Amino acid sequence: MTNPGNPDNFVSREDTSSYETDEPVLYGVADGIATVTLNRPTFNNAQNSQMTYALDDAFRRAVNDDAVKVIVLRGAGKHFSAGHDIGTPGRDINKSFERVNLWWDHTNKPGGEFLYAREQEVYLNMCRRWRDLPKPTIAMVQGACVAGGLMLAWVCDLIVASDDAFFQDPVVRMGIPGVEYFAHPYELNPRIAKEFLFTGDRMSAERAYQMGMVNRVLARADLEAGTYALAARVAQQPRMGLALTKQAVNHVEDLQGKRNAMDAVFAWHHFAHAHSELISGSNVGGFDAKSMAAMNKKAAE
Repeated sequence: MTNPGNPDNFVSREDTSSYETDEPVLYGVADGIATVTLNRPTFNNAQNSQMTYALDDAFRRAVNDDAVKVIVLRGAGKHFSAGHDIGTPGRDINKSFERVNLWWDHTNKPGGEFLYAREQEVYLNMCRRWRDLPKPTIAMVQGACVAGGLMLAWVCDLIVASDDAFFQDPVVRMGIPGVEYFAHPYELNPRIAKEFLFTGDRMSAERAYQMGMVNRVLARADLEAGTYALAARVAQQPRMGLALTKQAVNHVEDLQGKRNAMDAVFAWHHFAHAHSELISGSNVGGFDAKSMAAMNKKAAE
């Protein structure tokens, strides 16, 4: 009997991704505010690795520019982000990239190591990098902010949402206890976080505001002007003062156990992947982007 964990038994995974754009993230600066735009509107800004590494490059560019005081993260098109890419032609899970964290390449690794190494790099550690960058960040959220989209909004210091925005983490139906950057009990009251995950239901922008997850809710027509007005106010403060204030609040969250909790849930997340693989042959319980969208639509009816 062969050992499935033996690297000699590893079967190479071919990268068959096909990108619809060479610019999955757009970048611009005006009046001390950097704008970072998720730019896969055809696929509701689903996050593949191409986008994730481009996003990291954009954030690094903003940090390195002394003229930038505040960063606004937004999504092109109808939705902020539909989450991680689990079904577009640009799904590039089998592709190697020049990594920015100290985890090894995942593409030639066997068993659970394949996903564990990849998700340490592109999900958990990337999000932690972005949460801790020293300049204030504001997420401008319209439409859907689902699963992996939550991670992008939650790493930002402030969230401004349109009145038609909604937030959702439906991955429990995949057998997974929430997305990799597990901040749910910190973004929401723990009992509300349980309901949010147990049901997988959409949370309206107004409800998210009531829970303290969102700073402001604006009419869709006023979202852009209102977000940039807030960014301009923040940009009036001294750079070092903003950096130290951000560090102070993030430090308090970590003293409350945020980072340790995230490490524990990330381990359970990967146990869930392995369990699903064993019982269904799929690490996400047999779901893909189309079936998840159908389930989400049915749940919203």
